[in-house]
Amino acid sequence: MRRLLIISLLLMWLAVTACGMVFIWSYSHKPGVAAASPRRWPSDTTVPHAAGHYTMVMLAHPKCPCTQASVEELSRLMTHTQGRIDVYVLFAKPEGFSESWSRTDLWNSAAVIPGVTVILDREAAEARRFGAATSGQVLLYDQAGSLVFQGGITESRGHAGDNAGRAAIETLVNHGVPDRDRTPVFGCPLFDPDLECRKPEHARASN
Repeated sequence: MRRLLIISLLLMWLAVTACGMVFIWSYSHKPGVAAASPRRWPSDTTVPHAAGHYTMVMLAHPKCPCTQASVEELSRLMTHTQGRIDVYVLFAKPEGFSESWSRTDLWNSAAVIPGVTVILDREAAEARRFGAATSGQVLLYDQAGSLVFQGGITESRGHAGDNAGRAAIETLVNHGVPDRDRTPVFGCPLFDPDLECRKPEHARASN
C-alpha cells in the first residue's frame, strides 16, 4: 500500500508539473492582438518620417516585462542594418499618470541604442493613431511612406534570440527583398485598464 501511495503521489506530481509546463508554453507562445495599422504613414502623426529612408516605430508599454526582449532584438536589428533605418520607440503614458511613470529601465534600455529615438506617447495617442494594441508592436514604412512590415521581433513572449520578424526587416532593409510582411507580436496589451501596472498610483496605494 505504501509503495502504491508513493507511486500515486509521484504520478500526480508529474501530471501537475506537466500541466504547468504546458500552461507556461501556451502563455509564452500566445500572440497579442495584431495592429490595424494605416497602409500609409499617418499624416497627423507627430513622429517624423524622412523621405527616402525606411522609418520604423515600436509601440511599447513602459512596464511590460515581455518588451525587454523586443528591445534587445531592436538593438541587434540596428547593428545589422547599419544606419539604413530611422527608429522611434513610443512609450505609452495613460491619462492620469506622471511622466516619470513611463521612464523605466525599459525606457533607458531603448534610449541608449544608437539610431533609436525614444518618445513619450501621451495618452497613448500615437499608439491609437498607428492602430497598435500590443506592447512590442513594430511597424516598418518604406522610403515612400508605405507600410511594408508589421508584427513582432521576438519568437515568443519575453524570449530574445533569432526570430522571423527581425530577419524579415533586416532582409528588406539591407537587400530590398520582402521575406514576409508580418509576424505575430508577443507582449502585454497596451490599453488594458485591469493590468496592475496600468493602475494609477493612488489606486494601487489604496488597495
